[in-house]
Amino acid sequence: MGRHNFKKLTIWQESIKLVAESYQMTKTFPESERYNLTSQMNRCAVSIPSNISEGSSKSTNRHFKKYLENSLGSAFEWETQLIISYNEKYIEESRFSELEDKILQIQKMIGAFIDNLKE
Repeated sequence: MGRHNFKKLTIWQESIKLVAESYQMTKTFPESERYNLTSQMNRCAVSIPSNISEGSSKSTNRHFKKYLENSLGSAFEWETQLIISYNEKYIEESRFSELEDKILQIQKMIGAFIDNLKE
């Protein structure tokens, strides 16, 4: 297997955009969430492209898949935190819908990438 250039992967590019969205959104959360939901959401968002880039350095697709699965797990975790943010009324419904669409798209892309990697 040749190593992947993570910066050229659409899944990495889109997840980097999500990081910026997460940071922008959580800046509006109450101060009481600074070390709770705000911190957790941003760490999850950062974990998505970080696992993709780290996995791209591995010498086999089997090892790369493990990192992609971790990235996918972080994407599902971030989605849950987005739902919590909406339920707590930290974000408006339109913003929630926009970000939910983005994270669902990223999840689909990562899943498809995993399915298409040859062992």
